[in-house]
Amino acid sequence: MLLKIKNPRAVINRKTFMLALCEIANAASGEGIDLKKPKVRGKILKVFKDGLENGRAEIQRRFEAKEASGAATLLAGAYLLDQLIRTLHEFTITHVYVLPDDAMGLIATGGYGRAEISPQSDLDIMFLLPKKANPTSSTAVEWMLYMLWDMGLKVGHATRSIEEAVKMAKSDITISTSLLEARWICGNHDLFTDFEARFERDAIKGQEAEFVRAKLEERDLRHDRMGDSRYVLEPNLKDGKGGLRDLQTLFWIAKFLYRVNDIAGLVDKGVLDKSDARRFIKAQRFLWTVRCHLHYLAGRPDETISFNVQNDLAQRMDYTDREGVSAVERFMKHYFLVAKDVGDLTRVICAVLEDQHTKKPMLSFPSFNFRRRISAGFKVDGGRLTVEHEDVFKDDPVNLLRLFVEAEKYDLDIHPEALRLVQKNLKRINKRVQKDPVANALFLELLTNIKGPMRGLMRLNESGVFGRFLPDFGRVVAQMQYDMYHVYTVDEHTIRAIDILWKIEQGLLAKDHPLSTEVIKDLQSRRVLYVAVLLHDIAKGRGGDHSVVGAEVATELCPRFGLNEWETETVAWLVLRHLDMNRTAYKRDLDDPKTIKDFVAQVQSPERLRLLLILTVADTRAVGPTVWNNWKASLLRELYYSAQELMTGGLPTQRREARADRVRKKLIDKLDHWSDADVDWYLAQGHANYFLSYPAEELAHHAEIVLNAHNSDTKLYLETRAVENIDVTEVLIHTLDHPGLFASIAGAMSLSGANVVDAKITTLGNGMALDTFWVQDGEEHAIAAPEKIKRLKDRIEAALTGRLRPARELAEERIRRLPSRTNVFEVAPRVLVNNEASQSATVIEVNGRNRQGFLYDVTRALTDFGLQITSAHISTYGERAVDVFYVRDVFGLKVDSPSKIAALKKTVMQAIGTAKGEPIAKVKQTQ
Repeated sequence: MLLKIKNPRAVINRKTFMLALCEIANAASGEGIDLKKPKVRGKILKVFKDGLENGRAEIQRRFEAKEASGAATLLAGAYLLDQLIRTLHEFTITHVYVLPDDAMGLIATGGYGRAEISPQSDLDIMFLLPKKANPTSSTAVEWMLYMLWDMGLKVGHATRSIEEAVKMAKSDITISTSLLEARWICGNHDLFTDFEARFERDAIKGQEAEFVRAKLEERDLRHDRMGDSRYVLEPNLKDGKGGLRDLQTLFWIAKFLYRVNDIAGLVDKGVLDKSDARRFIKAQRFLWTVRCHLHYLAGRPDETISFNVQNDLAQRMDYTDREGVSAVERFMKHYFLVAKDVGDLTRVICAVLEDQHTKKPMLSFPSFNFRRRISAGFKVDGGRLTVEHEDVFKDDPVNLLRLFVEAEKYDLDIHPEALRLVQKNLKRINKRVQKDPVANALFLELLTNIKGPMRGLMRLNESGVFGRFLPDFGRVVAQMQYDMYHVYTVDEHTIRAIDILWKIEQGLLAKDHPLSTEVIKDLQSRRVLYVAVLLHDIAKGRGGDHSVVGAEVATELCPRFGLNEWETETVAWLVLRHLDMNRTAYKRDLDDPKTIKDFVAQVQSPERLRLLLILTVADTRAVGPTVWNNWKASLLRELYYSAQELMTGGLPTQRREARADRVRKKLIDKLDHWSDADVDWYLAQGHANYFLSYPAEELAHHAEIVLNAHNSDTKLYLETRAVENIDVTEVLIHTLDHPGLFASIAGAMSLSGANVVDAKITTLGNGMALDTFWVQDGEEHAIAAPEKIKRLKDRIEAALTGRLRPARELAEERIRRLPSRTNVFEVAPRVLVNNEASQSATVIEVNGRNRQGFLYDVTRALTDFGLQITSAHISTYGERAVDVFYVRDVFGLKVDSPSKIAALKKTVMQAIGTAKGEPIAKVKQTQ
């Protein structure tokens, strides 16, 4: 580290510090009191604690006043501890346990050995003893350790001879790594010099290959444990992919192989060039700074950039809002770009190390095999594609794309030197190259690669070529969305969506997406779909509706890619409408004929319907590993088939009663064991919508329940069943209908930990309610465990019989509960009233921050307003609740009076306001 600490005596003045300790020692000696006595030891400890606290306070003040960088703060932290430990050692062997100066050596190891001590970091010390140690040394070590612990320091320690240290290093990779960065603090320096020589001779030489293998394996296991992506919602700064530990691993490997002490040494050895070294240092210093802020915010060694600190970090690091992008999103984008740089460095350094330390075969068969086929300017070296000369990109900048196409064509890795040369020549990708037909054809070849586009696009993105060739894509590289729904940055989400599209096309996801796998075979233009998936989120973070802006971008880009007029128009339409199928499937009543009619009016053609279905599946699946589920799949399938039926001459909505009659006939066949009178009675209880909302088998099951309840005067019937193929639990309730029934059930379900995802509400002709709810647990799976089912049924029954009051129980539950992680987000509450989406009901869409009891509060407000809920469609996107209700007034009519609509909005807005006891969120989201 080339930094120097400004005015180090303001951090700790060792001379003054030692004088204070000597005064205590002299006073105790004059009174004949042993320094080890608790009373005197307490005075000594106070001097050390005051020195530590004052030093830390000064280091923090400098950092937060922006007088010191993160790097300087780490160095100052190590300096403070060095001075404390040197003083403690000197005082101990001089006044407490009199020992010669060469009795031991105090050695900093691990991060402390690198002189990198974050505000709340542990410190590792090795007490190095000679082979024939003074018997008093162990007692002195123990006294010093207890002083350090009592100061509040977290100390990892070892007391060893040189032989013991080297032996353990040879058998334990963790110890070997820690000792690799050993640094002398005080005491016997000759002993430390001897240790370094022995460690070099016995623990390093001949162990290089094993060390590299072990560290890379350790890194891979750590990545798997932390989530194998640089782009996770709440990254771990230290151990996550692209974090500090990755940089440290690279340096450990290089240090083990080359015995260098700093980054400049790696440049001298040819491992890094000057550009790589600058990126390494820049990434390291950024991560150090963020880590210091994290530690100071948490007051503990917190390494996770969690939601509740991201906004504070952005503010501390002077990020501000820009149009379409919040300050916190800009900060996280910077973090992800740094993580990407760390990934680039990892790839380059590991490849260079492999190249320099792997014996090459006498004959390079790949070069022989590919020589005649690979494009001019490229060659194969050791099985990796590289350039023939350094001017290959200068001579023809289109080669910057051709390199990646050739690598994919022949399934080759790309040589690190070629990647370095790519990054040095990125500026050659100017507007002329961007518009070049050959370059665009190469890009489209990579995008639609029949062997799989993901690896090629990932390489293109990591190299920086993707963003330079397609500046609109460059704007979303590392662009995060500050919510709990989107797991990946926009660029990674897009590339993952393209990969899912390819897997659907290849039939690799037929089990999960059978419909998409089937219909993709009938597409007229596969490249329309690939380009649409590429561009669907291209305008995120620009402000305004990203679908509208994205369609405009698509209109400009598609002709550049070589798409014809029809293809361009179709891509632009898909980008504009890429959210419509999800919105309709999840937020509308698919049994309402107007829902299908309106959707078909937007889609207009079977080809667009097929394209939109597949785009929707790929987009949703790529949001995150837990977002897609069978329930969503079933809704999309239902919408697709209904739309297809209407498009291809299916029965028009005017003949709905005729369709219901056909269902009734099927039902009569299934009730052939009933009397005619009972059949007629049951058929009279339901209207056409009811009979069209369920399959005949389900209606027959309902019929048995309804008739049994009628004959036995049963007031409440409740049953549950897990519907495994769509991953929900169905809850069927038959009870006397009354105002507030839905709200009571919703409250009981909330208290039992069940999340409602859909509901169909039926009031039979005899005044009984036959309501079906589909619920999931907190992990978006069916509720199947017997104890959870019992809890769910008990809570519902208690609510419907008056033994449980949801409003009071929920209020008490909110007081008891820990604050929700969603509290850091502000979701602007919104109530939309739509009288055009249904012919028979008013559709109300409610948006707000999700919390326990949200659905209960909203449905209670609708009930209090005098409305009857006929169906409900419940969606949760991370912290955002989006609930849609089909309602009628007490006369069975729509709410169409402007004054009533205004009053309705006000009532529901009050219901979705922040619940009592929950803090108001501070972070605004961008749409």
